[in-house]
Amino acid sequence: MDFSAGIGFFFGQLGKLFFSLGSHFSLTSLGAALFFAAAFFVWQRLKRGRKIRWRTILRALFPKHIVTSKSNQADIGYLFFNVFVFGVVFGWAVLSYQFISNGIIAGLIAVIGPVTPSALPTYVSRSIITAMLFLSYELGYWFNHWLSHKVPVLWEFHKVHHTAQVLTPLTNFRVHPVYTWIFANILAVSAAIANGLGNYLFGDTTYQYALSDTNIILVLFIHTYVHLQHSHMWISFRGLIGRVFVSPAHHQVHHSDNPKHFNKNFGSCLALWDWMFGTLYVPAKEREPLTFGFADNPDAHTVKGELVAPLIKAAGHFRQLMPKRAEALPVAERKQA
Repeated sequence: MDFSAGIGFFFGQLGKLFFSLGSHFSLTSLGAALFFAAAFFVWQRLKRGRKIRWRTILRALFPKHIVTSKSNQADIGYLFFNVFVFGVVFGWAVLSYQFISNGIIAGLIAVIGPVTPSALPTYVSRSIITAMLFLSYELGYWFNHWLSHKVPVLWEFHKVHHTAQVLTPLTNFRVHPVYTWIFANILAVSAAIANGLGNYLFGDTTYQYALSDTNIILVLFIHTYVHLQHSHMWISFRGLIGRVFVSPAHHQVHHSDNPKHFNKNFGSCLALWDWMFGTLYVPAKEREPLTFGFADNPDAHTVKGELVAPLIKAAGHFRQLMPKRAEALPVAERKQA
């Protein structure tokens, strides 16, 4: 058998993942996260009047109990597994994005009238559509995340992400393929609506400012602190800033197994939607005691427990719904069913 095509695809995906500036896991963004993390630890030591020892900083950045944990090892496996899956899923989502975006424009033309060319300078229209698409990404992310916690069938797939017992940037890849497919298409729908509205508003095809097809605003967030949201670093945004932006501590609270933290902080970069819809929890300035994962899950970090079991449990939820649907039918229809 000829495996050259598969090998080429694998390394092509790795190249996009690590060397594309717009990638969510580019080496530049990882390097920036490492820099900010090191600077934070140095600042913490200076504030306490302690000496700067780089060996101590290195141990603080990469604690042995996290690096060698089974949870972290499983996350490495998820990285390589999802290098393939993300590529396929993203291809499906692009089709729905283009179709819906064109449909929105056609619908607006039919209801409101023909497109009127905008007199705005190009940089203004591009800046506005860039902001619109970023906000639509954030809203789509929040909505998908909220649904994944509220709908039992979807929770079975999203729960895989919450089985992580330690958090590192690799934890971002701990996702079930079904969750990824749903997530990608919800984002495609939200972005398509914003893109359709924007292009009708400006009377022409207006392109966002982007790096490697990724919204430039999102790229900036990825290159600052987004990677640190899945980490052991307690950096908490407070006050108004904590109601606008999702700090690393915000997302660590989201992973907490403490009931008071359940169903909080669904946002990606912005906490605005959480604030607006009542799901915001602003973490304390000092580190709160947190533990992650599910203590009663013996199959955590295994293929059986995190790839196969969610499918079986989700099917069980569907089976429970079927009798209820039949009972709700009139007697004559119930007999036919």
